[in-house]
Amino acid sequence: MELLRTPNERFENLPDFPYEPHYVEVDGIKIHYVDEGPKNAEVILLMHGEPSWSFLYRHMIPILVKAGFRTVAPDLVGFGKSDKPTEQSDHTYGKHVEWMNNWLKLVDLQNITLFCQDWGSLIGLRMAIENQERFSRIVLSNGGLPTGEQQLPEAFLRWREFSRTAPKFDIKQLIQGGTFTKVSKEVRLGYDAPFPDDSFKAGARIMPSLVPISIDDPEHEPNKKAIEQFMQWKKPFLTAFSDKDPVTGGGDRFWQENCPGAQGQNHTTIKDASHFVQEDKGPELAKVIIEFIKNNP
Repeated sequence: MELLRTPNERFENLPDFPYEPHYVEVDGIKIHYVDEGPKNAEVILLMHGEPSWSFLYRHMIPILVKAGFRTVAPDLVGFGKSDKPTEQSDHTYGKHVEWMNNWLKLVDLQNITLFCQDWGSLIGLRMAIENQERFSRIVLSNGGLPTGEQQLPEAFLRWREFSRTAPKFDIKQLIQGGTFTKVSKEVRLGYDAPFPDDSFKAGARIMPSLVPISIDDPEHEPNKKAIEQFMQWKKPFLTAFSDKDPVTGGGDRFWQENCPGAQGQNHTTIKDASHFVQEDKGPELAKVIIEFIKNNP
């Protein structure tokens, strides 16, 4: 597997992102993560999706740390400051779950509240179900665990087709397209920083095509099994979806109705936020997570 590493100078002078980088190596791949706050505190694990990276959490990290939590935000393989396999075929859903499970064990996080969105949920929810002893609570936003049996929205199928065929894959534009508020030029460049050119974008390009859309998908069975286990999940589970996401809108109801840990929780809808809810309403979201932990000690 050929790997690319984004030059460090691409990450200089990013707005609101002064965090010290941390790395662990999994299968020869360096995985980057932000790790802020007291090392012995309860952990909040922030899982990003596609085509973003831990930069997405820059408005939430300081609030969570100030509230006394150890706040950890990894970059998925192929994103952010993590190494980038150059071939689309290097990326499979199963491999991404395995890489992040191994990362989790090496960093040895315990007593975790998971916050996950987009691909951060497709991977993060599997991590939680496959390492249940490490996780105490879950907050899910704009994501889920598709098994290939669901009818996926037209907006997603269009996005999947675009990611496969578009001659130009402009990360800056994709982030702006998934936010409700206007994103400044500096911030758009921050999202673009990991990708000096198209050779770095294999993961970003292929991820939409790795979402299971039929029962023939190799991750149909593992996801189905995970969903069955979530139907027995009694630990606190909160949904905090946004009101303007064309891809995942309404997906929160499944979890509210079927996950025992979601019963009686103060589920919320974040107003005036699109798919990248962390960019649109980061501070509000951070407060929702803190309140949820406080209500479920």
